[in-house]
Amino acid sequence: MKRPRTWRGWWRADEGQVSAFVVVLVTGILVLAGLTLDGGLALAAKVRASGQAEAAARAGAQAIDLTAYRATGTLRLVPAQAVANAQAHLAAEGATGTVTITDDTVTVTVTAVHPTQLLGLVGITSFSVHGQGSAHPQRG
Repeated sequence: MKRPRTWRGWWRADEGQVSAFVVVLVTGILVLAGLTLDGGLALAAKVRASGQAEAAARAGAQAIDLTAYRATGTLRLVPAQAVANAQAHLAAEGATGTVTITDDTVTVTVTAVHPTQLLGLVGITSFSVHGQGSAHPQRG
């Protein structure tokens, strides 16, 4: 004959068993928390990469040909110096990127790999972010 359960021993009937619902719920909560945390960190990394690219482009746009400017008043870049200035600025910030000179415009693209915090639990260990900035010389 089966013994009736008392209120003191009701929890022993499920001892050692974990509900599949709880496992799925906890996993879902961890994934949502990971998306929230790592998504915010990804957005911050993208803003940082864009800022670094814009600053490097401005540094490159300062490499104007002074001889041409004094002689004719036209603003023209010295391409080799513009690339060197932009790359030096990226190196000073610890960033890597590519520098492109088109006519009088310096374009810098920064790419960074950012490790994840919580999404590593589901196999996403890092993500890459890109930032781009352009500048051209101005009279000032």
